[in-house]
Amino acid sequence: FLVMKLSSALLSLFAPVSAKVYFVEEFKDDSWRDRWVDSEWKKDAGSQGSFALSAGKYHNDPAIDQGLKTQDDARHFTTSAVFEPFSNEGKPLVIQYQMKHEQDIECGGGYIKIGPQPDDQKKFGDPTPYYIMFGPDQCGYSAKRTHLIFSYKGKNLLRKTDLPWEADKFSHLFRLVVQPDNTYEVFLDGESKGKGNLKDDWDFLPPKKINDPNEKKPDDWVDEKKIDDPEDKKPDDWVEEKRIVDKDAKKPDDWDDEEDGEWEPPMKDNPDYKGEWKARRIDNPAYKGEWVHPQIDNPEYKEDNELYKYDNIGFVGIDLWQVKGGTIFDNLLIADDVKDAEELADRTWKKLVAAEKEKKAADDEAERKKKEEEEKKKKAEERDEDDDDIDAAVADEEEM
Repeated sequence: FLVMKLSSALLSLFAPVSAKVYFVEEFKDDSWRDRWVDSEWKKDAGSQGSFALSAGKYHNDPAIDQGLKTQDDARHFTTSAVFEPFSNEGKPLVIQYQMKHEQDIECGGGYIKIGPQPDDQKKFGDPTPYYIMFGPDQCGYSAKRTHLIFSYKGKNLLRKTDLPWEADKFSHLFRLVVQPDNTYEVFLDGESKGKGNLKDDWDFLPPKKINDPNEKKPDDWVDEKKIDDPEDKKPDDWVEEKRIVDKDAKKPDDWDDEEDGEWEPPMKDNPDYKGEWKARRIDNPAYKGEWVHPQIDNPEYKEDNELYKYDNIGFVGIDLWQVKGGTIFDNLLIADDVKDAEELADRTWKKLVAAEKEKKAADDEAERKKKEEEEKKKKAEERDEDDDDIDAAVADEEEM
């Protein structure tokens, strides 16, 4: 009986914890409006944009492939959905969504925000606190990156180095996985684009060591490694004049001093010029090396092994500005197991992007053939015109 009891206890101890999907949105029909609340944050300013369902130009089944599309130009787009708050303590956090810029984006974002439930979704916008901001942003041809911003103790922290992003008009899959050991990985279209440790890639914590404020470099410290050789002298015949008066030049015969002013001979390059003279450099005998500021423990530093953890995740939102509308968001998921994200991507994004590329290629080929035919027609018309001109010229000669 004791063995059976111990076995049962061990089985319960090592039994796998069931995965959980906290939020998923596929925008299958107009019921999305029951879950999402459009903000009126910029309504009074006249720059509040609107959303509508759209599958875009290229798709398989419009009912399955439709997502939430930004409708207007030069607008702020803000909408959010709330769900039962949860903590990711001790487990992975998986955030995934699908995004497509159908327009020439020029300047604007395609990111989402995750955080604690807003006090008023109608006022959701840039000032609203969030935990994570994730997704692409660009303005012009050079400012392009995938944002990954974490909030920590009231500050929004940007990654020390940018994650890449290059816009096109196909659907792209963004996935972020944050682990309870403070590691993370970012995937774009299923390929890893960045991974590491939160402590290393963001300034969550102040430095462990700081310069001792009570120490300073001694006044007599010599850190100049090389000096001019005091024994080295400039040669007496060294010529440093780069330009000299052209002694062979003569005042023109027609030069009038009263009208043209006093004549001065022109300058010319000095054939004896040797350049600026510099003394030979030698090792400085007084050199003590580079002075290193003594360091001490930073009194502001406090270890935190739970940088990954958020206790009250309860909303996902779109909050961005776009010069041109036309971005489609779809298939948002927040879960604690990457398998759920992969299953959703296999069922939706993979099929859609394959169809997009196939239909885009077909359209491109049709457009190529159309231009080819137009060019042939244009050349044939030009030949006919040339023939008509020749016939007319021959007829004129015969009449003469």
